[in-house]
Order: sequence, then C-alpha cells, then structure tokens
Amino acid sequence: MFTFDFNLENYFMKIEDEIKQVRFKDSHQKAVINILYTSNWLMENQAKLLKPFGITPQQFNVLRILRGQSPNPATIKLIKERMLDKMSDASRIVEKLRIKGLVERDICPTNRRNVDVKITEKGLKLLSDLDEYNPELHKLMNNLNSQEIDHLNSILDKLRG
Repeated sequence: MFTFDFNLENYFMKIEDEIKQVRFKDSHQKAVINILYTSNWLMENQAKLLKPFGITPQQFNVLRILRGQSPNPATIKLIKERMLDKMSDASRIVEKLRIKGLVERDICPTNRRNVDVKITEKGLKLLSDLDEYNPELHKLMNNLNSQEIDHLNSILDKLRG
C-alpha cells in the first residue's frame, strides 16, 4: 500500500458531488456506485475519442480482438468470450464492421455452422491510426501515477477474483 503526501480532495471530484448524493448505505454501496459511475465515465470519454473514426467502443473492442488473432480468423464465439461488454451482440457488431469494410466474414470450411471473421487491411489501418491516439486515451487516467494504476489494477483483479 502507498501513501500520499498531499490532500487528494483538492484534486478530484468525489462521487458524492458527481451524483449529488450525500449519504450511502455503507462503504460497499458507495464503492459499487463509484465503480459503475467511473466505468460509464470512461466509456463516454472513449466513445467521444472514437466518434471521429466512425466506430463505437464495442466495435473498437472487436477490432482489437481480431488484430490480436490476425492472421488467423476468429469465430463469433471466440469474439464473444473475449469482449469486454459481454452483453453486446457480437454478430451484429461484426456485421456493421463488415459493411464498413473493416472485417471479412466467411463460412468456416471445417464447420459450416461457424463463421470465420478476419480483420481487413482497412481495419488494421484504422487501428494503426487509433494507436496514435493512445495518449488521448491514457489522459483519462492522468490523475493517477503509475504506482496508483498498478494498485488500482490489483484491486480490480481482486474484486473480480
């Protein structure tokens, strides 16, 4: 664990102020609400950064999964397993990306019930362009130093454990 040599309350807006709620049932309820609020805040800001590129955060996630698989194809099932938003309709997202020319879909030659999905050169180029915006995505976490980021990751992993 680490300590801070300054008063953090001067550097950020507390969840109580963000949602105009003075009291919580307990610290656990406050933590859950804080995590949900912060998750939505991150998603909204990521969506703003992706909007000029014409893709949603869910489409960005699928493209990154496919880039990680490349040059091998991925099935819809594999994409669903790896997606951050498990409630997303992977088939619908893949179809929208196909219409944009960012992915290709083919019937799997070994199992006709499966569809192989591959990222196209256009999709790889888009991700390459977006990689240049990584500093903008990282700015969303600028209030935390690297030690705090590591600690946050550890706490979130433990929470899901």
